[in-house]
Amino acid sequence: MRLDTSAENFLQILVDAGRTPLHESAPVDARAAYDAMAPFGGEGADVESVVEMTIDGVPCHVVRPHNLAKPPVLVWFHGGGWVIGSSASSLAVCQDLAASAGCAVVSVDYRLAPEHPAPAAVMDCSAVTRWVLEHGREIGLDHTRVAVGGDSAGGNLAALVALELGDALCHQALVYPVVDLTLSHPSIEENAEGYLLTKAGMEWFVGHYLNGTGISAEDVSVSPLANSPDRLRRTAGASVLNAGFDPLRDEGAAYAEALSQAGVATELRTFSGQIHGFFSLRVLIPEAGEAIDWIAQQLRTAFA
Repeated sequence: MRLDTSAENFLQILVDAGRTPLHESAPVDARAAYDAMAPFGGEGADVESVVEMTIDGVPCHVVRPHNLAKPPVLVWFHGGGWVIGSSASSLAVCQDLAASAGCAVVSVDYRLAPEHPAPAAVMDCSAVTRWVLEHGREIGLDHTRVAVGGDSAGGNLAALVALELGDALCHQALVYPVVDLTLSHPSIEENAEGYLLTKAGMEWFVGHYLNGTGISAEDVSVSPLANSPDRLRRTAGASVLNAGFDPLRDEGAAYAEALSQAGVATELRTFSGQIHGFFSLRVLIPEAGEAIDWIAQQLRTAFA
């Protein structure tokens, strides 16, 4: 594998800027630094509307595509290690997905750790998804065609919600998901430093998310890969997108394999030259557009 040139250039920009390592930052400072990168996702595709609303007590953005009176729905959970990121900062990706997949996107601004450690984020994401399934028609959405998705920690949340809701959902789109909080797969060490997300950064995220909760990293309530084959087989069909130079690469591949072995229709695609986070960096990394289009195609198929 060779690191993609545009990804390499982006990493050099961060080095030249003297960016403080995540694991040496306070959450409030890490959030500001993460939000400052939102423009690298572009302005997002043209859509009919973007509306802020509260769903079952949780703030959300609802993105609607053009020319669809009752679109299917993707409930999207942003990345950021359960500590940083927001619905607002991920809007460009949500607009791109809405336009390309022909669906509405409900982007969830779930509660963040350490102020709200596990299982707060899962509870928020589950509550919004259940509301869409039960009441989506009240706001002009097709509640019979609902998928979940997310990147990184958002992929973790999507996988957990999919496990909870089973065949009520038609698909799960997992973009370089965190599925094993034990951080024990070989790519954690192989890509430990130098590729945006680091091993130390993942330890920082997991520490903030689980500290004081009594929940272990091996628990099925936080680590989807720890679930039994019998539990996995009842989840929705999955698309898993991986990056080659990502500490999370191997666990994403392992989850795709576990789902497939359990009889769940699963597609895995690895962008071998890419880094964690590239999906949201369309302005600087052109291959992000191809990745978004692939996820959109997977969704279109699931919604058909």
